[in-house]
This record gives sequence, C-alpha cells and structure tokens, in this order.
Amino acid sequence: MNYDIFLRFIFPDGMFDYFNMVRFNELADKVEIYFEEKNNPPEEYQQDKLESKGFYEEVRMHDYPMRGRSCILYIKKRRWYNHTKETYVSRNWLLMAQGTQISCEFASFLKAMDRLSRL
Repeated sequence: MNYDIFLRFIFPDGMFDYFNMVRFNELADKVEIYFEEKNNPPEEYQQDKLESKGFYEEVRMHDYPMRGRSCILYIKKRRWYNHTKETYVSRNWLLMAQGTQISCEFASFLKAMDRLSRL
C-alpha cells in the first residue's frame, strides 16, 4: 500500500513538493516528525551555478495533535552556495507564499516557518 496519498492528506497541501519526511518518532506523549528540504534549487537562481551545502539549523514547529499526542515538526531548510555570486542562498519562503501556486494553508505554514528560522 502506498501511504503517500494519506500523508499528503494530513500535512499542508504542497508540503511534499518541497520536503522529504526523513524520520518519525512515536513517543508516549508526543509524535516527532522530521523533514528536510529537497535539493531542488530555487527558480530565481536557475541561471546561476548552485551547489547544495547542507542545511540551516533545524526549526521546530508545533502542529495539530495526533491521536491525543502533541505533534512536533522538525524542519531543515536547505542552503546552496551560489558560485556565480559567491554567496549562500536559500528558498525565499515569504516570496513563495505570495504566489498563487500553493494553498493558503501551506503559505501560512511557510510564513510561520520563516519567522521561526529568524529567531
């Protein structure tokens, strides 16, 4: 059975377009779910030479409870080294949220994630 459809139903629309779920911990009082951004460089840098250089520090977000347990999402945003401009870049989630290609729910999720990553 393919659980991909089920997971896409649980998480914000568009989540699996940009992130992979890499780990799941079921504990007595909480559920921990770990995501890493896919290695798909942002479109605004498609003309530049980018090289993936890992991730920024993990961001922790509380999500809707699951089966009576708190749910915590651990999210790693990817960063790339831009050889053309000699600087590090990442996907601008606030810019993404302003577009029309993602749902309002996913846009809100991305905005909250971006705010948390700046703390």
